[in-house]
Amino acid sequence: MSGESLTIEEKVDRLNGQIEYLSRRVADVEARLAVFAPGLSLAAAATVPPASPPFSRKSPGKHPAPEPDSLSDEVIRWASRASLFPRLATLCFLMVIALILRTITDNGIVNPLLGMGLGMGYAAALMAAGWYQYRRNSSLAPVFVACGAILMSSIVVETHARFQSLPLVPAYWTLMATGAGMAFVSRQFKVFLPVSVGTLGMCLAGAAIDYPHPFFPYLFMILLTANVLGYYAGTLKRCGWLRWTVLLVTLGMFLLWWMRLDAVAARKIPSAPTLAPRWFLPILAAASVVFLAIALLGIVRSRHERISVFDFCLPAINAVGSYLAARAVVGEAGGSALAFLLAVFLFALLQFGAASWLSMRKIEGVPGTNSFVFAGSALLALALPAAIGGAPAAPVLGVWALGVAVLSDRWGSGAIRATSYLLQVCGLASLALHFLANGPAATPFGGTVPAAALASVALCHYRWCRRHAPPAGSPLFGSYDRQDRSGAVTLMVSLIAAFLLLRGIVWRILAGGPGGPETFQCSQSIIVNLSALGLGLYAFRTRNREIRNVAILVIAAGALRSTADLFGAKGLPLVLSVFSFGLAAAVQSVILGRWQRSSPTVSTGSPDPDKETASVFCE
Repeated sequence: MSGESLTIEEKVDRLNGQIEYLSRRVADVEARLAVFAPGLSLAAAATVPPASPPFSRKSPGKHPAPEPDSLSDEVIRWASRASLFPRLATLCFLMVIALILRTITDNGIVNPLLGMGLGMGYAAALMAAGWYQYRRNSSLAPVFVACGAILMSSIVVETHARFQSLPLVPAYWTLMATGAGMAFVSRQFKVFLPVSVGTLGMCLAGAAIDYPHPFFPYLFMILLTANVLGYYAGTLKRCGWLRWTVLLVTLGMFLLWWMRLDAVAARKIPSAPTLAPRWFLPILAAASVVFLAIALLGIVRSRHERISVFDFCLPAINAVGSYLAARAVVGEAGGSALAFLLAVFLFALLQFGAASWLSMRKIEGVPGTNSFVFAGSALLALALPAAIGGAPAAPVLGVWALGVAVLSDRWGSGAIRATSYLLQVCGLASLALHFLANGPAATPFGGTVPAAALASVALCHYRWCRRHAPPAGSPLFGSYDRQDRSGAVTLMVSLIAAFLLLRGIVWRILAGGPGGPETFQCSQSIIVNLSALGLGLYAFRTRNREIRNVAILVIAAGALRSTADLFGAKGLPLVLSVFSFGLAAAVQSVILGRWQRSSPTVSTGSPDPDKETASVFCE
């Protein structure tokens, strides 16, 4: 049928059919681009060959669906876009040349020294060619760079281990030069592959040289350089895994070094020269400073962006790992404990100094500050019990926790406030460990006095928290703990410390008296039950729901203790224990009943019941 004989209705139908077909075709192209090339713009859809029209002029009004492309066609298009086959071919030809050089060296056609020079020259030429290809925006540039870096690392390891023609120091310097060169290429062209391959090859090749008996001081020269290059790699996308890999290799080599020194000290035999025991602490100190600087620079570099998990966790990993490693080596070597503790406190001061400097940036929420506050506090929590004893350290940690809470309010950081809660728990843990180690017979000044001090400080901390709301912009308290329920931890610390105090006093009173262990056991249950009774009455008087809930928890603990007394005690102490629990439970039941009757019911039309609940909770 000719175009002139078509009616208006037929032309409109044909035009609608063409529009529908084009719409389906555009949607199909967008779906394929999203699957195979997410970064490709829709403008590249012009390169997709158009399908045949859905109908011909000989069959007006018919709209058959276009035949979908097969999976093989999609794979071929993806391989074409990724330059897969040219890259594979280039890789094969480059490896052929490397294998030829290896063959003539193995067959003795050239001596190992000349073969090493030819291989290293070839690897350097490949890296230079990769740099040139990056300048030309060639798709083959990653192949040249990766082949050059991998060949250089493997040649260094094999030449040193198999032919012994490359000394140790030049081998390490060659690996470091390779990693630095690849970092330079990545920095110039903003690509992640060169620094990834160069740094990872340098790190793994350095660990493989002379394994399992490397010369550790030289090895850590390589590993610290790799961590510095990993810091730069963090500025590029898709390189976060590299920093974790290099850090884990570094920690693994430190662990291996420490285990070798520990085995030598246990056997009381002279250490091998490769262990270099005198270098352990200096290198550990250098590594600690390097990691602190890397974390600080990473946090500063993030500015207003979200801090990476690596930079956030590195200060704590660095502080705790360095302390544990140094303490083990100093203890085994019989070093000066005082000098070691002074060094630990100095390093903790560096952590707090970094946190103070970060707080001066005047950025809302002082991001990254808590990483160093937590690291320094962890050092204090580990070192103070070893320096002055577990019980005396408890009130010191409690006072520091209160000071950290005040800093959190001044700096506007909710994370630092949460760290102060953890510090109170650490103080309680050191006190409890002291009582477990020495029993209730601990001296008054060594046990009961620190318990009284910690109970008072923790109570002051709790009252301060209830008078100062968490920072409004804190992600922790703004999203997960809006009512600051975690602040009740400080109250629980105060109650447990007070229980340890009263427990010690009761032991002093009952020491040498009648009743023996059964009386002391039931006395502790009575203390818990009467404490629950007093908390319940105080909560009802002040209408404080939080203390009411704590009182219920204490009653539950008293129920467990009184139940245990039924199986381990008898006589009047058991009677008093069960009676005290019954009295506390009865009073608590009356209090809860009156609380329910006197509490106003929130109507369904209340504009914001959460605010009312929060105000009552934090009263």
